[in-house]
Amino acid sequence: MKYLTAAIFVCVMFLAGNARADDIACISTTFRIIGANDKVCISAFDDPKVPGVACHISQARTGGLKGTFGLAEDPSKFSIACRQVGPINTDVSKLADQDEVYSSSTSLFFKHTHVFRTVDKKRNTLVYVAISDRLIEGSPYNAISTVPIMPWGTH
Repeated sequence: MKYLTAAIFVCVMFLAGNARADDIACISTTFRIIGANDKVCISAFDDPKVPGVACHISQARTGGLKGTFGLAEDPSKFSIACRQVGPINTDVSKLADQDEVYSSSTSLFFKHTHVFRTVDKKRNTLVYVAISDRLIEGSPYNAISTVPIMPWGTH
């Protein structure tokens, strides 16, 4: 019974992590005879504390039988691009030095992609860093995107 409860908890957490992003599209990369193809999927999310900033993240997803049933471990390969999409009225001096703005499960157990926001106050720029919490040869995979805060909608 304990294992069933733990499995249900992990599944709920997996679904909850993906609920914060909008899935845009998936592009097949490798044909699999049995099960789903390997693919790269694109998701979008808004910074929850900085309205006016949106990020798009692409992530490799493993297909095959394991991928079809959600049992495959996705590779720690991703890319991120964040942009100002509207006015930014948030006082960036009041933002935390580091804040997690997105998390997505990339395996059934214990592996996630996280996106953190930091603030480069000197350059008035938001910095977004995507990392995997699985270490690969001593360092996690990572990607970075920056959003310089600019006036919006002035004529």
